[in-house]
Amino acid sequence: MTPMLEAPDAALTARAPRRRTPPPWLAVALACLGQFLVVLDISVVNVALPSMRTGLGLSEQGLQWVVNAYAIAFAGFMLLGGRAGDLYGRKRMFLVGLGLFTLASLAGGLAQEGWHLLLARAVQGLGAAVLAPSTLTIVTSAVPEGPARARAIATWTAVGAGGGAAGGFVGGVLVDTLSWRWVLLINVPIGVLVLAGAAWWLAEGRAGDGRRLDLPGAMLVTAGLATLAFGISQTEAEGWTAPPTLVPLCAGLALIALFLLVEARTKAPLMPLGLFRVRSVSSANAAMFLSGAAMFCMWFFMTLYVQNVLGYTPLEAGFALVPSSLAVVVGSKAAPRLMRAAGARAVAVLGTLVALAGFAWQSTMTADGTYLTAIMIPGILMMLGGGLAGTPLAALATSGAAPEEAGLVSGLINTSRTMGGSLGLAVLSTIAAARTAGSGTSEALTEGYALSFRTGAVVLAVGMVLMWLWLPRRATAAH
Repeated sequence: MTPMLEAPDAALTARAPRRRTPPPWLAVALACLGQFLVVLDISVVNVALPSMRTGLGLSEQGLQWVVNAYAIAFAGFMLLGGRAGDLYGRKRMFLVGLGLFTLASLAGGLAQEGWHLLLARAVQGLGAAVLAPSTLTIVTSAVPEGPARARAIATWTAVGAGGGAAGGFVGGVLVDTLSWRWVLLINVPIGVLVLAGAAWWLAEGRAGDGRRLDLPGAMLVTAGLATLAFGISQTEAEGWTAPPTLVPLCAGLALIALFLLVEARTKAPLMPLGLFRVRSVSSANAAMFLSGAAMFCMWFFMTLYVQNVLGYTPLEAGFALVPSSLAVVVGSKAAPRLMRAAGARAVAVLGTLVALAGFAWQSTMTADGTYLTAIMIPGILMMLGGGLAGTPLAALATSGAAPEEAGLVSGLINTSRTMGGSLGLAVLSTIAAARTAGSGTSEALTEGYALSFRTGAVVLAVGMVLMWLWLPRRATAAH
């Protein structure tokens, strides 16, 4: 009787279609496309802001929030998105985040009122925060640890950095040839294609043990990071000592301190504090924070310099920065080979040194600079160094994580880079504005931009020393 009962099940199993396991490169490609969209949308709207203001009647403050609404939601929900991927499935969170991001892009592109656009940008940031940690986790889980994983992480780093680099160029082309709406609508067909590919090809991965999400911790860290990011965004308009800046900054720090207290006492924490006792995780995140504080500002000030001082159009500015965009890809792809020969720590330090040389060169800019010496060569050095440093830092951070914490560590490294970039941009913008003293002349603007690059060089020098002293010599040492 037993064989008779088992026969139909066996027949059904034999007839059931088996989905072929996708090759690792396909999972890496899908994850990288998702990461590209996330990073692209941080910068792509910059050149479209004047057109958005005209089309929707946005105020100066409203225009600022087109950028900040995305950045604040992105930074605030990143750790939550990373942990959710560990507990509920990386593929599931990838699909949820990308679906939310794509729908919000459609809503933003069709916005008829200013508040419609701001709400859509905030939802975009939320979707990006859920999506971004899953992209790195999918990459590291698809490829075994070793040289192949280093190459996969290098591709992820190059695509992410390339997305930020390509934002100005892509935005300039879309605004000049179509309209500002297409800087958002372009995400829709790409998002739909990636969603379909991910739903069919990606395998679900969940290393968690069935625990529930730590909701008190999630609420505290999200509120703390979002409030802190809001305070940082206020510095450009209000300064560092004004109440509209100090209140959210202090409140954000207090919420994060309360979050750490809660995590130390709860049985199933959102972020196990013992994770920071892993040298590779703590040191790589500190290094990524400092690196992001300088590197994120490069595109912002370079775009302002070529347009406000040298008189380039948005499209010309995008073309002018193409060599820099290519340099970051070259650096990211060269990093794994150098890592095998010299180790991750040495490559991170070398990349930071190259970027520092570029920042120092850029700080000598003049109001009548030529393209070759004032834009192209220093830009290539900065981005080549950024690509070289980013890959080993991401590899070191993820090598120290247990499988059930991979999503959290991915969210943490993204949070460090994003928060470092936000803080760096706020600080360097304030420094540049103080040097120009309200003057709009080319000479005054150039002095302000040059000072911001000199300050960025100092930040990179501090980061380089930290990397040499604190990063483990080898990624495997983290285990």
